[in-house]
Amino acid sequence: MSLSPMQLLIILGIALLIFGTSKLKNAGKDLGGAVKGFKDAVKDEEEAHAKKQHKVIDHDGNANNKVNSSNIDDAKVKEDTHQS
Repeated sequence: MSLSPMQLLIILGIALLIFGTSKLKNAGKDLGGAVKGFKDAVKDEEEAHAKKQHKVIDHDGNANNKVNSSNIDDAKVKEDTHQS
C-alpha cells in the first residue's frame, strides 16, 4: 500500500488546517534535530568501537591480531564510506 502524491497533498492540507503552519514548522525542526542526533550517536558509537578494537590489538598477542585486524579493516571501510 503506497500513498499517491495527491493523497499526500490532501493529508498535508488537513494537517495545515488542524495544526497551522507554526506548529508544523516546529514539528519539522524537532524531527530534523532528532534524526541528526541519531546519526551523530551512531557515528560516535562506530568510532568508539573502532578505537576499542585498536586497544585490543595493543594489549593482546600476535594470535589475536590477525582476527582483530580484519575487524579494523571493516571499521576503516565503514569510516571511508561515511566520509565520502
